[in-house]
Formats: sequence, structure tokens, C-alpha cells
Amino acid sequence: MASICNPILPGFHPDPSIVRVGEDFYVATSTFEWFPGVLIYHSRDLVHWRLAARPLARRSLLDMRGVEASNGVWAPCLSHDGEHFYLVYSNVLGKTGAYWDVHNYVIRAGAIDGPWSEPVYANRSGFDPSLFHDDDGRKWFLNMIQDPRPGKNRFAGIVMQEFDWQAGGLVGAEQMIFQGTALGCTEGPHIYKREGFYYLVTAEGGTSWEHAVSVARSPSLRGPYEVDPENPCLTAWNEPGAELQKAGHGSFVEAPDGSWYLAHLCARPLGEKRRCMLGRETALQRIEWSADGWPRLAGGGRAPRVEVGAPDLAPAPVPPGPDTLYFDTPELPPVLQTLREPFEAPWGSLRERRGWLRLRGRMSLYCTYEQSLVGRRIQHFHTTAETLLDFSPDHYLQTAGLAAYYDDQDWLYLAISHDEEQGRVLRLLVNKGHQLSEPLPPQPLPFGEIRLQARLEAPDLRFAWAPADSEDWRELPISLDASALSDEAGARWRFTGAFFILCAQNHTLADRPADFRYFAYRPLS
Repeated sequence: MASICNPILPGFHPDPSIVRVGEDFYVATSTFEWFPGVLIYHSRDLVHWRLAARPLARRSLLDMRGVEASNGVWAPCLSHDGEHFYLVYSNVLGKTGAYWDVHNYVIRAGAIDGPWSEPVYANRSGFDPSLFHDDDGRKWFLNMIQDPRPGKNRFAGIVMQEFDWQAGGLVGAEQMIFQGTALGCTEGPHIYKREGFYYLVTAEGGTSWEHAVSVARSPSLRGPYEVDPENPCLTAWNEPGAELQKAGHGSFVEAPDGSWYLAHLCARPLGEKRRCMLGRETALQRIEWSADGWPRLAGGGRAPRVEVGAPDLAPAPVPPGPDTLYFDTPELPPVLQTLREPFEAPWGSLRERRGWLRLRGRMSLYCTYEQSLVGRRIQHFHTTAETLLDFSPDHYLQTAGLAAYYDDQDWLYLAISHDEEQGRVLRLLVNKGHQLSEPLPPQPLPFGEIRLQARLEAPDLRFAWAPADSEDWRELPISLDASALSDEAGARWRFTGAFFILCAQNHTLADRPADFRYFAYRPLS
């Protein structure tokens, strides 16, 4: 039997929602403040996956200007009613204080790559919405509901209300169907119907080490729901030796051969600090059904496994993507994303200088409104990132370069800038917990294009540079702790993942574009 090796989607792919349409499997994952919103992956065998769609690619579908890090798109739900794909998603505008300020939407498309409709507004009472299509054709919208009142359970439970696409939103009365278990933090609801029962699958225990998948069932959609007597179905809590930690937020799928699988998020801690610098990732576990109709991990126990049996399906390998992205196409390669808004003129262009990515610097890496950057996920503990940069600043408030970036709170930046005495210089900027430092003095640079490199051998990161015509990399004499680019390292509640980014900043009125020839990402053996 073929094997599935977890995580199937490494590096910042949390909150998976899995669905099968015929012979095709699709998984949608959260993207938070990164744009386009939601990544959808496709597979024919549950072993090999390719990026198939990025549906929230228009401003009319997703407005995130100003949202703080770890806000934006939370926990999408992808479903199919036999005719259309439906995508339900939250846009969280804020999570500070007692309230979550959130809007929930529904869009649909006839094909996974669109075109996707304009959004239908659903509600704003909580996050993690999902859509269940019942056998009678009716559709039901679910989400966790918040209760910010003092002394109340902030995660008050799961509510359900009928959704009517033609009517343009929710209809009828809202009903509380589940108030959760003692694990708490009940969220991420999905409903499945099997052999006369409605199964309600929820995430519980919070987003960190105590995360879990809980299951309850009822012969009636409206409940009451009976909790699995062996709940939770999946968790790595109290399994510190498990390679996959933080296991939770699950969704079910049945393969064509009748086997069942649970898609869930997980994370892989590194070293003594147990920091998960690749973020929360997506994994699959094989499910068996007990004699009394409850889902159980194949092989027993509750802890996730790195290797599980694949379904009996024909292998469907996917060609690997290129290690080096050259900017000679009219659109950004799909593996690249921007922050909070689309890649567009005047700050970004692939046309002004043929074969180059041009970035016009805007605000600093602290800003939540105007960033001039493109990035790709860090998906390996050992890898390099590299670029060739043509940039001629004439002021110290003009910078551009290559960075390892988690959010506005933590980043490591190799930047080309200007010094009044030395002219063009190379600067190493370290931002840890919003505290900026420069551990090395600025270094003068020769005239011409400059290659920049980041070498990650987790948790250590080292930067290097070289003239464009040289293979003689000049490594900076300092090793940086890249584990700071993780959920656990921050002082605030956060849960995204690390990126390598190409970026530019300019706090002057002079037009000093930064031109990047390529963006290479090469895993180390």
C-alpha cells in the first residue's frame, strides 16, 4: 500500500477544509493577512498535491488594509452541492479586547479555478463559518458564536441558520446546536451525514499544544448532539514525543475506495525551545469507523502519525515547481503572495522593466496598510533563498532587499540602503518584538547589481551577498536565531507562518525603484 507522508502541505497551511468531487480531492487553507486569500490544493490520490486556485483575488472579495497580523482570512470551508463549489470564509478585522470584529461571506463557482462570484454577506456573530448541503437540497450555515460579556464563555458554542443563495443570505431563525465539551474553545464546525447520523466535527482546546478534534452526532440536524464517549478523536496533547504537535481543526472526506480520512492542522516543534517556525501545517490521518459508528484513527490512539496508508487509487504524481522564479511573465507566479492587498501598479510591476520585478517602496515593515513586498512560504527547515537586486538609493530612508519575515513584530532583513558618508551600503536589520537593532555596522557596496542570499539551517539563519558576476559569496559574520519567526516567540497571540520576502521601503518622495531579476528557493539536502 502506498503511504501518505505528513505534513502533506508543509509550511503555513492551517485550518484545512477537504472535499471530494468525483475523483478529485481539494483542500482549502487559511491565509490570514496574506493576499490572495485562501489557497486551494488539488490531488487525485491524497499523496501528491498541487496549488490549484487562489479564489479571493479581487478587492471586492477581500479588503484587509489595516488589519493586524494574524487577522484576515480565518478557517475557510470548501464544499460542493453537485453543481457549484461554495467557499465560506471569515475576514477578521480585529481580535483585540473582548470582541472579535469579523465579517463572514459566501462565494461560489462552477469550477475550482473560477470565476468566483461576488460575495454574499452572511453574518458577523463569530468566525470559522462552514456550509452543509443536506440531502433535501437545503443549505445550512454554521459558525462559532462569541459571547464577550464578563463571566460568560467567550466561545459560546456553534450556531446554525439556513442559507439561501437566491435570497442572498441567511433566512429563518438562528439556533444554538452545540455548546462544546470541557476542552473549551469550541470552533471550526463541519457537519457530515453518514448512515443516518449527522456528525458535527469541531476544533477545541485552543490553537496551541492542547488543540484537538472533537466529534458529536445526532439523528437530527438540529440536535441534540451526543459527544463521542472517547472524545477527542485527535490530539497530540499529553504526547510530547509525537513529531506532529498542535493537532486539531479537522474535516472528513471519503475516498472512492470507501476509505475515510481526516484532514487537520499540525505543527513541528524544533529544538529545546520547541518553536514551530514553519507554522501550522496540513496533515491527513486515516479513519476507521467503530462498530457503534464513531470515527477512530486507524491503528488506534489519538495522536497523529507522520506516515499513514493511502487509499487504493492510481498514483497521480505532480511535477515539482521550479526552484528559481524568473519575472518574465505578465503575472506573479502563484506561489508568491502579497500583504493585505493585490499586487498592482504603481507600487509593483512586471512590465515596466521586462524580465524584472519592480517594487516602488512604500511604508516600513511595521505598517499594516501599504507594503511593497512579495513573499513565499518557508516550507523546509533547511533551505536557501536568493535574489539579484538592482537598486540605487540616495537616502537612508530608502531600502530594499531580502528578508525572513513572520509579521510586523519579528523579521530579519538584509537591506541595501544609503549612508551619507559611505554611499550605497548593506545593512542587517533585526526586528524582534518590535525592537529594531542593527548588529553589524553598514558595509559599503560596489557599483552594480547585487546578489543576496539567506541560508536557513534551522534554527540558524545566515545572510550573504555577492556582486552579480561573482560566485564568491561573502557571508555576514553573524548567525541569527530564525526560531523567532514562529507563533511561540511572540508576545501576542498569533498563528501564521514564516516567509522569505523581496521588499522595498521609501519614506522620501524620490522615485527609486528596486528591481529584482529572480527569486530562488532551494531546499538543502
